[in-house]
Amino acid sequence: MFLKNLLLNNYKNFSEIKFNFDSKIVCFTGMNGVGKTNIVDAIYHLSYTKSYFNSIQADNIKHDQEYMSISGVYEEDNKEEKIVLSLKRNEKKVLIKNGKKYKKFIDHIGLIPAVIISPVDRNLITDGSDIRRKFVDGIISQSNKDFLFNLIEYNRTLKQRNKALKLFFNDKKKLVSTLEIYNFKLSKLGLDIYKKRNNFLKEFIPIFKNRYFELSSNKEQVDIDYKSDLSSKEEFAKILINSLENDLRYKYTTRGIHKDDLLFLKDKNSVKKFASQGQQKSFLIALKLAQFDYLSKGNKKPILLLDDIFDKLDDIRVEQIIKLVNDDHFNQIFVTDTNKERSESIIKKVNKSYKIFQI
Repeated sequence: MFLKNLLLNNYKNFSEIKFNFDSKIVCFTGMNGVGKTNIVDAIYHLSYTKSYFNSIQADNIKHDQEYMSISGVYEEDNKEEKIVLSLKRNEKKVLIKNGKKYKKFIDHIGLIPAVIISPVDRNLITDGSDIRRKFVDGIISQSNKDFLFNLIEYNRTLKQRNKALKLFFNDKKKLVSTLEIYNFKLSKLGLDIYKKRNNFLKEFIPIFKNRYFELSSNKEQVDIDYKSDLSSKEEFAKILINSLENDLRYKYTTRGIHKDDLLFLKDKNSVKKFASQGQQKSFLIALKLAQFDYLSKGNKKPILLLDDIFDKLDDIRVEQIIKLVNDDHFNQIFVTDTNKERSESIIKKVNKSYKIFQI
């Protein structure tokens, strides 16, 4: 599957702009601030029904307008699929496939797989555990709808339990009976989520290590350590009961799979503390390429979105990326770069058709 054309209306800084793409490599060049990343985000939007960069939906509408729309035509096996996503201010977004409106956005997830590599990915290393859980859960959800349903239900139940901790703080009898219901549900859902995360990482980590090996020419050893309250083999229900005192003190659920984390390691040391900027960037690129490899095991190869990835990489690592991209393993690739000469020089080394847009 590849994206044939893209039409943006009132999307971020664009009033209206249309592109007809090459099926292999597409490059957007131009100065900072012209909207290269916004185009890539629009493509991501059509895959995941949300922006990769803006959590507030209205921020994707051009500041002086009341609505925005993104329209993309994809081709697979000589058949076309048209996806249109639109949003009006103060209203819910609408997603339409081939003229038919989706009732649930969850039904669209996984239809058009995409993987983005961007400078903001650094938050996977620098930020809290939430961002790393979302990374793992997002990959699993692409191919496992049951996991996604359970995750949504777990988070809904978790909110209800946290609300009960505040509401019945002074009514111990009412609190205990209420928590029994939530604890049962959380323990059942949480165990399933933990098992799927654990099984996924057992498969994903070797793929990731192999990708880093290719990028670094085997100069560094990397690993990912999965940390979870459920790793101790203690029953989740008992964990919730035993942590009640702390939960009451802080008025939220202090333990559970919603606290899971990934430790990123290089030569057995923290990537956050001991890796250089170039090593961190290689680590993140390897993570995302491993995501691509994992999703490629399905029926469709993801579209690869490379947003400004050549900065802070030495020539050797750039050369390694060129070799990887030259592999037929990849499908359609979108690249953004401020330096047209650099990107064109890199792309010409790749034995694939390409098209460059100056924004």
